[in-house]
Amino acid sequence: MSSINRPPIEGAFFDLDKTIIAKSSVLAFGKPFYREGLLTRRTIVRSIYAQIVFMLLGADETKMEKVRQSMLSLTRGWNQQNIAEIVRETLDEVISPIVFAEALDLFDQHKAAGRRVVIVSSAPMEVAQPLGEYLGADEVIATRAEIDVDGNYTGELDFYAYGPYKAEAVAEIALREGIDLSASFAYSDSITDLPMLEAVGNPVAVNPDRELQREAIARGWEVRHFANPVSLRDRMPTPPTGPTIAVGAGIAAIGAAATAYLLWRRGTRRA
Repeated sequence: MSSINRPPIEGAFFDLDKTIIAKSSVLAFGKPFYREGLLTRRTIVRSIYAQIVFMLLGADETKMEKVRQSMLSLTRGWNQQNIAEIVRETLDEVISPIVFAEALDLFDQHKAAGRRVVIVSSAPMEVAQPLGEYLGADEVIATRAEIDVDGNYTGELDFYAYGPYKAEAVAEIALREGIDLSASFAYSDSITDLPMLEAVGNPVAVNPDRELQREAIARGWEVRHFANPVSLRDRMPTPPTGPTIAVGAGIAAIGAAATAYLLWRRGTRRA
């Protein structure tokens, strides 16, 4: 049956970083990546500047493009299966303790109301997909990296889940699934997600950055502040360990480099 003939349903679209979880998902994997030797001192030094600028000055299109290009250069040649295994093995360790209780409650409320719950994140699919399964999301939209015939990252992206591309992906899901966007909800912390928030009838700014806060107030949008990260282990079953984790870990590299650099510096001071 086509979506035209189905009665419309509603959706709830969630950004990931600082909306569902309390910090950047890409930063969370710094220690495992460094521990596995994927990040050297040289690549850390090369990458740290872009991440610091992004963290201190905020996200706009120019800064995000610089981060994207740095990330793609850094991860070229990494093996997709190796990355997937690292993320799979460390997901519970690094992600479980930083999930917002308020986000989990909203997940439960929307699912109880029969809405389709979708995570829409610029994070790599390796992070977003298993976390979505962990949380019980119906679908995940995330960044996907291109891989070659040997299973290695080429330094290009198949899909970049950022800005207007998020809104386009939301619209595609709505058309396919028969979702009424005018009655749907969207949640994000970042001004870069303005197109996704504009696409629904019930936009909510969660822990908004300065620009989104200003925009939300001007438009009369709801603003929420999540402040209670809880351990997912206390609320959810064991996370998935099978081969369902998809490609895209390259975008994690810049954030991982920042964390790894701090770990290395701490170690050199102790030596």
